[in-house]
Amino acid sequence: MSLIRILPENLANQIAAGEVVERPASVVKELVENSIDAGAKNIAVEIEGAGCGLIRVIDDGMGMDEDDMLLSLERHATSKLRDASELTAINTLGFRGEAIPSIASVSKLIITSRRAAAPLGSRLESRFGKLIKVHEMGAAPGTVLEIRNLFANVPARRKFLKSTATETAHIDEAVRSYALIHNEIGFSLQVKGRRFFDLVPGSGEERVRRALGLRDVELLTLPGKRQETEIRVGGYLLLPEEETARSARLWLFVNGRVVKDRMLAHAAAEGMRDFLMKGRRPAGVLFIDLPPTGVDVNVHPAKQEIRFQHSNQVHGAVVAAVHLALKRRQDELRNKIFKPRDNAALETGEPFARECSQGPELKRQDESAVRGELSVSKAVESIPAAVSPIRAEEEAGEYQADGVLSGPEFEPGGAGYAEDMLFEVPAGSDSLPPGVCYAGQFMETYLLFEFSKGLLVIDQHAAQERLLFEDLKHSYQRRALANQCLMFPEMVEVAISDMQILEQYSAEISRLGLEIDYFGGSNFVIKAVPALLAHLSPMDILRDVLARFEDAGNAQGPRGGMEAVLAGMACKAAVKAGQRLSRLEAEHLLIRMMTAGVFSHCPHGRPVVKIFSCRDIKKWFHRT
Repeated sequence: MSLIRILPENLANQIAAGEVVERPASVVKELVENSIDAGAKNIAVEIEGAGCGLIRVIDDGMGMDEDDMLLSLERHATSKLRDASELTAINTLGFRGEAIPSIASVSKLIITSRRAAAPLGSRLESRFGKLIKVHEMGAAPGTVLEIRNLFANVPARRKFLKSTATETAHIDEAVRSYALIHNEIGFSLQVKGRRFFDLVPGSGEERVRRALGLRDVELLTLPGKRQETEIRVGGYLLLPEEETARSARLWLFVNGRVVKDRMLAHAAAEGMRDFLMKGRRPAGVLFIDLPPTGVDVNVHPAKQEIRFQHSNQVHGAVVAAVHLALKRRQDELRNKIFKPRDNAALETGEPFARECSQGPELKRQDESAVRGELSVSKAVESIPAAVSPIRAEEEAGEYQADGVLSGPEFEPGGAGYAEDMLFEVPAGSDSLPPGVCYAGQFMETYLLFEFSKGLLVIDQHAAQERLLFEDLKHSYQRRALANQCLMFPEMVEVAISDMQILEQYSAEISRLGLEIDYFGGSNFVIKAVPALLAHLSPMDILRDVLARFEDAGNAQGPRGGMEAVLAGMACKAAVKAGQRLSRLEAEHLLIRMMTAGVFSHCPHGRPVVKIFSCRDIKKWFHRT
């Protein structure tokens, strides 16, 4: 007697349901996908008992006749595919023909449907995989699917479901995910007779704001322009400084399908790497569109796992698109404060005629004592007269997925570019563009500037840290980081683990300007240090560099490790919070920010500037 037997059809369907119907939200997902594929303009979802008691999905799509209803209960019966060649170019959400029979095998199913041209509709009833009856009846155009007593015949599955609140939240997430990508369709969700949300058709940004509750939050828009590789990346991301981003998530869509993909999430984080604070992740919605032949969605029955034919191209496209959007926002912030003609003057290095009639200028009593002299030590003598603004459009195309510091880089202002990393006050550059006034320093940390549209607040440490970081990146790439020889070389003893880091990163450490010779045993001699950090202890410099290589290198590879080291150097060299600056120093810092396009975040992700508009300030005092 043969030991191998063919499983009964009902049992086979229950096994298949284990992959397709993981929880009530899986049922909702499959039914909503069918409604979208049917061309519905409005989709309503109603649930009771977290979906185990009732799931009802109502749409106004093309509907089904009686024959299609009966075929929908058969495994691998679908209207989406005709032959195997179409598997390489799938344009619909559903295509496997497994959802309805799998759902029917673990529930009581009722389908009521009518085609628009038909005088009558049809009704089909099924109980746990067994057809009960089919008959004609009056019905509105479209389809209504009712799922009752889900998993009643597989109590083990019900046993492992989470709480009512958790399962309801998963259903809410499933419906919202399709509402985010299909803003042309109206979506509603009703739970036990109470409406959770009702989203009418609208623009993409309007739908994202309504679906995610972001009405008063500024969003970073990715336009979704097609690139040379035919990969289009669009969407709406929360700005890194938004508090909402702490609890929000990143929604990913590929060719209109909601997916979970670590590579795409990593690419979004990589694009925001210079703007996100440690421990924060990108949040918002990303839409990636590419030719269907470039992505395989037939990986898992749930269709949320995908494979890309050219994953490196997709990764690079997402990184470039996110980074480009952030750079454009920097330009927008700059243009919000300075007129375009002011920007042109800055690019040529011409001094500005100071013109301001709004409010008194605040001066410190001891300004004359410190004018022209910085309270922070200088590393070298010269400073670039002008630096070209960052061109985000050019940078996005230059991005490379791999390599040390191969991302968008700081553009120098000509052959005379020098290595002064600390801002000084050169003669003749102590004026701001027309309409911009320095108002003072708050808490000896924040610089206040009044301009025509409101109040600009600058974190002096974060701003200069960003400027120094960009300078350091450029100098490192050119192998032109200045160093300073020590009058008396300093001997240091390092641990065995640090010796391994010294050996592994010897070339990178040398390019930083650290000259180190092996002396014997565990002893090394420091002969030169980066000029930017010459005022610090050589031993402290070395230990900090080694620690950053160890931490960041392990987590992010060589590129991330080196940028972490440069960010640390910039942080140590920048003017500190609590340090008093003169008016000339403060104004020159703003001018350097303008020329370099620095209006976003420090290398560690902290915001550099905050703008309080005149309208907001008036609103605070009820003057609007």
